[in-house]
Amino acid sequence: MTLQNMIKKIEKSPWVPYVFPFAIFILLTGVAQYFPDCSHYFYISKTVITGGLLWFWRRKYIADITKKITLSEFLLSLLAGLLVLVIWIVPEGHLIQIGGADHTGFNPYSFEWPPIAVACLIAVRLTGAAVVVPIMEELFWRSFMLRYVINPDFRLVALGTFSWGSFLSVVILFGFEHYRVIQGIIAGIIYTLLIIRQKNISGCIVAHSTTNFGLGIYVLSTKSWIFW
Repeated sequence: MTLQNMIKKIEKSPWVPYVFPFAIFILLTGVAQYFPDCSHYFYISKTVITGGLLWFWRRKYIADITKKITLSEFLLSLLAGLLVLVIWIVPEGHLIQIGGADHTGFNPYSFEWPPIAVACLIAVRLTGAAVVVPIMEELFWRSFMLRYVINPDFRLVALGTFSWGSFLSVVILFGFEHYRVIQGIIAGIIYTLLIIRQKNISGCIVAHSTTNFGLGIYVLSTKSWIFW
C-alpha cells in the first residue's frame, strides 16, 4: 500500500477529523514544555495547524450542528461559560493541580519582542484560546468521545445521549487534561450537561469560548500569566 493510499484510507475514518486536530494540539503542547524559550513559536504553530485542520475538515462537522441555537440556549451557554470562568479563577491556590509547580504560564511580554509583535502574539493567543481550542476540544470531547464510549461507531449515537459511563469518562479525562484538575472536572460537568440538555455542540462551543475569552481578558488585565 502506497503512502498516498494510506493517507486516503485514514482520511475516510470517521474519527480522524475529531481526533487528529486534538492530538496535534496536545502533542505540540507537550513538546513545548521542553523548549520554554520557544513556547511562543510552539503556540503560534499549534494554533495555526489546528485551526487549519478544523477548517480543512469543516464539512465533516456539519452533522454535529443539528439545529440552530436559540436565544435562550445561547444565553444559557453564555451563563455556563461565565460560571466556569469564576470557578476557574476563584479557588486558585486551594485545589490540586498537575505540574502546578513547574507551570509558570504564558507571558507574551517575556520574549522581548517589539510592541507590535507582542500585540500580534496576544491576538494569536486570544484567538487560539477563544476560537480554536473551544471548537477543537468540544468536537473531540463532547461530540466524538462522549458518543464513542457508548458505541465505537459514534455516528449512530445522537448528540447529547446520556450514559453514566460516557459522562464520567469524559468529565474525568477532560479534568486531567488541564493543570487545574478539579476546576477542569467541574467545567467538564457543566459543558457536558449543556450538550445533554441542548443536543447541540454549538452551545458547548459558546460556553467554552466565553470561559476562555473571559479568562484571557482577566489575564491581560491583571497580568496573572499563571492562568495562561
